[in-house]
Amino acid sequence: MNKLFVEASPHIRSSRTTQNVMLDVVIALCPALIAATIIFGIKALVLTVICCASCVIFELLFNMITKKERTISDMSAVVTGMLLSFNLPVDLPIYMAIIGCFIAIVIVKCLFGGIGQNFANPAITARIALMLSFTAAMTTWTAPLSAWDSTIDAATSATPLVAEKANLPSLMDMFLGVRAGCLGETCILALLLGGIYLLARGVIRFETPVCFIGTVAVLTLLKNGFDCTDMLYQLMGGGLILGAFFMATDYSTTPITTKGKIIFAVGCGVITFLIRQFASLPEGVSFSILVMNCLSPLIDRVTVPKPLGALVPEKPEKNKKEGEKNG
Repeated sequence: MNKLFVEASPHIRSSRTTQNVMLDVVIALCPALIAATIIFGIKALVLTVICCASCVIFELLFNMITKKERTISDMSAVVTGMLLSFNLPVDLPIYMAIIGCFIAIVIVKCLFGGIGQNFANPAITARIALMLSFTAAMTTWTAPLSAWDSTIDAATSATPLVAEKANLPSLMDMFLGVRAGCLGETCILALLLGGIYLLARGVIRFETPVCFIGTVAVLTLLKNGFDCTDMLYQLMGGGLILGAFFMATDYSTTPITTKGKIIFAVGCGVITFLIRQFASLPEGVSFSILVMNCLSPLIDRVTVPKPLGALVPEKPEKNKKEGEKNG
């Protein structure tokens, strides 16, 4: 005899787990990590490993102290550590990076209930906190390939967004990452390979990165008289590609509807453009994603689809006025 069971949603389940998804993100970030190690030296790999280990340890300690289920096996802490390290200068003092890991894991993630309940992207929030607390260290950039030259003790260089036009790297150098910047945001080729992998695996959808990058491109073209060269520098400079593919697509801090994802991405693009063009800071990707993270619940509420046949409940005030007229 067949029986009908009534149970709460979701009714459609997938064999994919949080660990599977996070493992895909780690794999997608590996090309950028390899490129960073080549461009900035072994220090890039060391900083990334330290950030990953610190995030895992902080999450484990928090779970032990609060006597909660240990969640380090889902690999979300590893992803947070990698993304945070990708947003740091390669020569940032280690203790500052560890402070950033504490902010990301304990304050932004765990204190709000853990994965899926944090209101903002942990790596983005930690980067902004470090930038505001240690501005000099967070804006001191190491010149590319200087780590492999034994005749140079240390070298600093301006990022493409703050360098004079005469000192800008070529577009090919921008694409390959031979320029100053945070260790994981410079090599556009590696980031695109990782982004394509995530799209092919179904981990992310195309709406967010396409609309985010496209908004910055269109606004830049309109402002600069359709100067395609400047537009390409804006797209490949800073952390736009890293943010669009790996941080603006975070499940728990971005809208769940398609319309919501588009609104979120366009908002990120507009804020990034405004900060880059009119604010004192040259880079606005981190701030744009954080602002839109805070607006995600409202965007979801506005764009939630209406179920077929559902009726919108009448407002109590309207019913009261009609009752008074009839009475």
